Amino acid sequence: MTARITALRGTLLLDEPMAEHTSWRIGGPADRFYKPADVDDLQAFLAQLPAAEPLYWLGLGSNLLVRDGGIRGTVICTTGVLDTLTVDASGQVYAGAGVTCAKVARFCARQGLQAAEFLAGIPGTMGGALAMNAGAFGGETWELVARAETMDRHGVRRVRAREEFTVAYRQVKMPAGEWFIGAWLRLDARSGSEAAGKDRIKQLLEQRNRTQPTSQPSAGSTFRNPPGDYAARLIEACGLKGRCVGKACISEKHANFIINTGGALASEVEQLMALAAQEVKNKFGVELIREVHIVGENGR
Repeated sequence: MTARITALRGTLLLDEPMAEHTSWRIGGPADRFYKPADVDDLQAFLAQLPAAEPLYWLGLGSNLLVRDGGIRGTVICTTGVLDTLTVDASGQVYAGAGVTCAKVARFCARQGLQAAEFLAGIPGTMGGALAMNAGAFGGETWELVARAETMDRHGVRRVRAREEFTVAYRQVKMPAGEWFIGAWLRLDARSGSEAAGKDRIKQLLEQRNRTQPTSQPSAGSTFRNPPGDYAARLIEACGLKGRCVGKACISEKHANFIINTGGALASEVEQLMALAAQEVKNKFGVELIREVHIVGENGR
């Protein structure tokens, strides 16, 4: 990017290590890393970017593997910036893309609104949850969405109806060149009690902690569950629990999680993903589809 960006109110970092911004604690440097001051600053920044500049949007980096060579282009970090969280007169909740899913779940519980409790089990932001139709405990993000707000690479904001998006299991097709900056959630019309919502969230988080390696760096579920089955069951049935490539290991606690035991490389994680997918295909004839997004360049 050769153009000079002016009048910034946010923070622009050069050669920023992406390992500091992903839940795997893995990733080479991004050429440019921008954390805007607010949505207006983000619009101004995007409006000045060259049309050919590669652009990546980042929340908590909880479903992302950045390769060891890093990212050529600009990363936009929305966490803690696009953080509006309100309920309107119709009872719909507006959640900005930078708000964590757990915070949305707790907010809805305090309002006595039901059906969003499962969001507490998604370790990311609403932007990421919207982009991949993230789910947990039998619930999926787009079951709640009434409409969404997007921004394109020129900084133009749009409000789009749910029907303008094609939604499926762990995938969402949206207009090209746009990214989510928020959404309106339509929750259960029946009001529940705040205490009941909080109790439900507590139960779900206890279940998550019992069954998943939440204390170790990972990116959540590595593969989507195939129809009528579970990726974790298939991987475990291949005897791969505890298998490692370098410092990347398949969790002993949950076979669909790959953990960084300390200093793992992205290349090691990719090798372990390929191994698990190949073993499952060989044994069961099932093609595992990766849930984790991979970006960036291989290291030298």
